Amino acid sequence: MQKGTKRNIFVAATYAAALLLGLILGQNYADQQGKNPSSSLVPIGFSDNSYKIQQVLDLLSNSYVDSLNLDSLQDGAINHIVSHLDPYSSYLLPNESQAQSEALEGTFEGIGLEYFNLNDTLLIVGLITNGPSEKAGLKVGDRIITIDSTQVSGRNIAQKVVDRLIRGKKGSGVKLYVIRDSALMPAPYKVIRDQVSVSSIDVAYLIKPAVGYIKVRRFGLKTAEDFKQAITELKKQGAQSLILDLRDNGGGYFHVAIRLASEFFDEQKVLVYTKGAHEDKREYFSDGNGGYAKGKLVVLINEYTASASEIVAGAVQDWDRGTIVGRRSYGKGIVQEQFDFSDGSRVNLSISRYYTPLGRSIQKKYTANWSSMIDYSSMYNGLWVLDTTFAHAQTYRTLAGRELFSGGGINPDVEISIDSNAVSVLYQQIARSSYLEQFVYERFTKKLPAYSIENFLQGYHLPQQEYIAFLAYLKDRNIVIDDRKGRDLLELIQSDIEAIVGKYYFGREAYFKVKNRYDDYVEQAIHILTATDPAID
Repeated sequence: MQKGTKRNIFVAATYAAALLLGLILGQNYADQQGKNPSSSLVPIGFSDNSYKIQQVLDLLSNSYVDSLNLDSLQDGAINHIVSHLDPYSSYLLPNESQAQSEALEGTFEGIGLEYFNLNDTLLIVGLITNGPSEKAGLKVGDRIITIDSTQVSGRNIAQKVVDRLIRGKKGSGVKLYVIRDSALMPAPYKVIRDQVSVSSIDVAYLIKPAVGYIKVRRFGLKTAEDFKQAITELKKQGAQSLILDLRDNGGGYFHVAIRLASEFFDEQKVLVYTKGAHEDKREYFSDGNGGYAKGKLVVLINEYTASASEIVAGAVQDWDRGTIVGRRSYGKGIVQEQFDFSDGSRVNLSISRYYTPLGRSIQKKYTANWSSMIDYSSMYNGLWVLDTTFAHAQTYRTLAGRELFSGGGINPDVEISIDSNAVSVLYQQIARSSYLEQFVYERFTKKLPAYSIENFLQGYHLPQQEYIAFLAYLKDRNIVIDDRKGRDLLELIQSDIEAIVGKYYFGREAYFKVKNRYDDYVEQAIHILTATDPAID
């Protein structure tokens, strides 16, 4: 089995968070690094037993009592080997490999709409601006009842079935029959599938006069270019300070993180270096042409900030370039490289560790959890146990004299305490369910508002009676919240509902703008940026 012609260096903690609810944009996002190796995956002469796996497969193929699917056997053997190396090396089947690539590329062939399955009807809750669906005339609030000749309303239809009906090659068409304003439209909408792009930047705007805010979801193919463009626009609008939000950013491509971090420096500085058993030490520098090298900077992180995000945060912290606010980051300091096979499958193999400019390793300790080896179907789930403690393994000092430590993630300069309500079992149960979305789409989607997003952000707050109605809605679904807990969760749930309403009315960016109104991290960042500058209010 030979290595493919693609080798992509990346650092990513997880891609599960990349999947949006019912997103028919084509799922996920990847990018090309452009190396072309020619060596085989297991070099000839590696050991005297190099051919044992192939010999066993040949033996089974020629001598086993029953017929076998050798492809499945090979996949299983590779998965077993790779999964036992470390928590991040992995073997992906062709469909998984394609999903990962699409997730980081931010481009795919689709129709550019997002739906929610509301009471067995596909409600359109989002459209890509100038995407195929919007161009065809579809609107947020339309209810899809038939796709081509297949009825999808009134049936408990699976998302994968809907995806299969809607997705297809660029240039091909699909007919959607919809209900709009309670009336069946007289003719179907024919949507021509096309290449659709989704930015990895969730939102970029002036959160306060002279204070810009940018939230980066992951480090994909176009993230650095999109970030540079966002910075330029914010500076035109008068931004003198910046909040970079890397919370829940599980990583992405290594070289993209370096390019984005370069935007904060106007000199050539080491941003990160790597080394491994088969990889010599290699330093990566900023290019010296940073588009935001002078303004004040706060970087927001949390326990789900990982990999490429930690490279950026580590460089900013080590060079005293800005203030890190939040909670200790995930702690993934290992670089993977992608090795593609001709059938579309892929090995993501850990090849080196990375270190911040001062030489800090932020990788958590990990050990094998053999107690998870219960049965074949789940034996690799939770195989590795990651140490959640922060080990002050070694002390480092920045040029400004700040004391930093290696081991177990990036420790923030300013820590935000944990909201016990947000991490409670009850709230997590509500957040993981679809009840918030169901409630909003059942009650707030009769007609779009006539007012502007600015008026919505400034003046809309969920009425108390709607919150009471939501608690009753949960009770009908066997989630009972007593009066005390109802008061404790009031602000969290109000914020969630208002954000979903804002997204439905005004688009994806509105969701984050609404959430930021109540955000402790953002409030602390604004305080840091404005406390020493009376011109910013």
